[in-house]
Amino acid sequence: MKRVYIATLLTCLVLLAAFIGFFHIFNFTGGKDSLKVGFIYDNDESTLYTYNFSLARDALEKKYGEKVQILTCSNVLDDEMEEPLRDLADQGCDIIFFNGYSELVMKLAPEYPNTQFCQTSYMDMSGQKVPANYHTFKGEAYQGRYVSGIAAGMKIDQMIKDGIITKDQALVGFVAAFPTSEVISGYTAFILGVRSVVPEAVMKVSYTHTWSSYAEEKSAAQRLINNGCVIISQHTDTIGPAIACEENAGDGMVFFVGYNQSMSEVAPVSSLVTSRICWEPYVLEAADAVMSNRKIESVVSGHIHGTDVSAGFEKGWVEMIDLNHQVAAQGTEKAMNSAIEKFKRKKVDFVFKGDYIGIDPDDPSKTIDLRKGYIENENTSYPTFNYILSDIITITN
Repeated sequence: MKRVYIATLLTCLVLLAAFIGFFHIFNFTGGKDSLKVGFIYDNDESTLYTYNFSLARDALEKKYGEKVQILTCSNVLDDEMEEPLRDLADQGCDIIFFNGYSELVMKLAPEYPNTQFCQTSYMDMSGQKVPANYHTFKGEAYQGRYVSGIAAGMKIDQMIKDGIITKDQALVGFVAAFPTSEVISGYTAFILGVRSVVPEAVMKVSYTHTWSSYAEEKSAAQRLINNGCVIISQHTDTIGPAIACEENAGDGMVFFVGYNQSMSEVAPVSSLVTSRICWEPYVLEAADAVMSNRKIESVVSGHIHGTDVSAGFEKGWVEMIDLNHQVAAQGTEKAMNSAIEKFKRKKVDFVFKGDYIGIDPDDPSKTIDLRKGYIENENTSYPTFNYILSDIITITN
């Protein structure tokens, strides 16, 4: 009798193995054994924005190893991306990630229904009708900007208490690329973070009208320093502003707050802290979705707005890196962590709020009263706060 049982058991195991192998070979489960992924960069990894984005590609390669084949195109201008985009899709990419600002991605997506197109958001997508295989995403950068502002405010407060500057010299400088709502939202959150510690602080903004020009960015930062700014930050793509601060380290300290990439190596004396959008969670989860043949937004964890997704500290989409403890004021880390915990608990209504009037730079007749508050990224991953705070922020050449 035992032999019969053993024979029956062995037969069942063989059939089970064959059954599993059959499903595996023919992929009846709907999943994929491998993935072909494309990345299109608007620049190369020598720039802060692209380098930071490329970390997600590295994380994807590390997670999947030989199961993923990654194809990368760098230095693709927005108006020249049709050819590389079609090339990646024609090569059979299951999913393509793009960090640029071209509308061509959305327009071309319907021609390649077997490819998922994932683009960092470049405009307000709320209410937009988009192809089913087109997706947008972005970390809620204002959260990191605000926390960076707290670190800067703590440093300014220390300088005031030490008699290095007076309260009316609490001047912050910001090197900005373009006057878009994405940039304006970021530097507004930054100065509001500063003013949460030093209510007298004000800010000068200098636009470079380019995303990536070392000379322009460094020159803009130097002008701000010459105008008395004691803290400099940026929303541009080179190390120019950090170098300007470091070169002024011996002439009355000027401190630098970074974005996307740590500046501790190029500006070890003046670098204070950096905030970054962490693209890894979205890229990894979107790839997981395609690998398992599931809808991306059913797998990605964040604030879902149709096929558009955003998230902040609570999902690891925004993070602070390289707080310089030798430079930072005492208590800075504790103050930063307190704000981060609020964000993690989804308490976000304290940022764009206060006794401020904002003016729309595109239409001065439009204003906003921040005593009522403003919730950023409420309906879209693209930042929409587009007001210049009167008496607080000055646009300078």
